[in-house]
Amino acid sequence: TTTQLKAATVTVADPLTSRPSVSLSAAGGGVADATTTKPSPVYEKSSEGLLRKQPIFKVLLHNDNHNRREYVVNVLVSSIEGLSKDEATECMREAHDTGVSMVVACPMEEAEKYCEKLRLNGLCSTIEPGC
Repeated sequence: TTTQLKAATVTVADPLTSRPSVSLSAAGGGVADATTTKPSPVYEKSSEGLLRKQPIFKVLLHNDNHNRREYVVNVLVSSIEGLSKDEATECMREAHDTGVSMVVACPMEEAEKYCEKLRLNGLCSTIEPGC
């Protein structure tokens, strides 16, 4: 069966710090609320005082034959802010199956921090520009 939606509302209070929230009302009267999991873009001030987006970098997890899968998932969850166990499991599986997986995309400073945390815990990780 298909449920028709009555309304959808997206609200953004502050583009520098807020995450949009979505509220959906189903035809049967039920309400489904969801908040996006992607953080809003991070901005930096230019020399002219203007705000501009910081470049985004990808944190990559590379497969290795040394760490157990459970360990990799636990390190990902503890090292990457906001990463759920299910998302970490999917990253681990993708890296295992294809050789590499993108864990998160974020500004360079954060990407370097996350990559270092993964490496300090014995995982093979790199960063690269772009998204």
